[in-house]
Amino acid sequence: MGTRGQTQVCVVEAGPAGLLLAHLLHREGVGVVVLEAKSRAYLETSPHRIRAGVMEWGTKEILVQAGLGEGLLKNGHEHQGIYLAHGGELHRIDFPSLAEGWRIWVYGQQYQVRDMIARFLEEGGEILFEREVVGLSDLETAPKVRFRTPDGEEGELEAEFVVGADGSHSRTRGFIPGLVLKEKNYPFAWLGILAETSPAADELIYASHPRGFALFSMRSKTLARNYLQVSPEENLEAWSEDRIWEELNVRLGGVARVQPGPLLEKSLTPHRAFVAEPMQHGRLFLVGDAAHVVPPTGAKGMNLAVADAVALFQALWAFYRKGEEEKLRRHTETCREHVWQGEFFSYWMTNLLHTQPDPFLEGLRQAELKQALASEALKRFLAENYTGRRTTGRWVGLWT
Repeated sequence: MGTRGQTQVCVVEAGPAGLLLAHLLHREGVGVVVLEAKSRAYLETSPHRIRAGVMEWGTKEILVQAGLGEGLLKNGHEHQGIYLAHGGELHRIDFPSLAEGWRIWVYGQQYQVRDMIARFLEEGGEILFEREVVGLSDLETAPKVRFRTPDGEEGELEAEFVVGADGSHSRTRGFIPGLVLKEKNYPFAWLGILAETSPAADELIYASHPRGFALFSMRSKTLARNYLQVSPEENLEAWSEDRIWEELNVRLGGVARVQPGPLLEKSLTPHRAFVAEPMQHGRLFLVGDAAHVVPPTGAKGMNLAVADAVALFQALWAFYRKGEEEKLRRHTETCREHVWQGEFFSYWMTNLLHTQPDPFLEGLRQAELKQALASEALKRFLAENYTGRRTTGRWVGLWT
């Protein structure tokens, strides 16, 4: 494609939501062009993109049914539960028994994006890398997308629909008049590390400790992904490798132990959440982190993005194959159900497990955590939401 072009659907950015939507549309014969600001190498290999890899069972099923699950089935790991560490004891939440057989799958988001890019290109899809979107116009009639290359050359793509899948710092979101960000900032952050060492356990451990929350997860049998609750203003330089490993073991409370290993990454992630409403204007639609962000505690980010993509695919498929526009008009309303369910669960998990700076709220949290560990109903609520029965679960197999 030169500096000008045409397509039916322009997807802005090659993240999980945009790539899944592009793949589904392309498979049905709808013309799609993906504009991506970064290079392919950056998306596939940059250590700064090593993100969460917990997939709800519904997400795994959707990707497999869409023909995008070969890598995750070969290299990912099925988990049938998680552990909650509290008061020197390890409590297991057994997903199959509590959520009617549903489980989760662990496979790094960066690996899944790499797989999706490869499959989309192999099947003749078009991704224009290093094309930064700098403007949108005529969104109510015939959208035009302006982009810029690294050497400063500008181009324009005419499309029938534009999909903003450009992440939490979305530029496309700014083109929706009257959009409201319903936001929440949490009083803590995560200090995260990726290390070459064995994970602390065979399944994720969520540890509640007086000194703060800690999460012990993995990317493989030799790569551990661990997190510590810290202040949003924390100085990363104050955390040496020795201090990090010592604090991780303290917060495990003796129920397990992590073995130090070379750090590949160290980062600070403040906890915030927002929902953008409406998620559409004219022929522009938002999906994934462009439309909503959740704190990472409930592992909902990529999963909500997948649900968005399937919902919008259904609406676009109805338009192109049946001439129906009702589902497009209802995009915000359709997504609102699974988005707010995911926000609610993430809010609940975050407040349940993180040590609160307010003594009264901390007392309430301790009481609630004891209830959650003792109550079959609350454990069932946790399992059903964590495995995605109430989010991606409603979209499995619904391609038309």
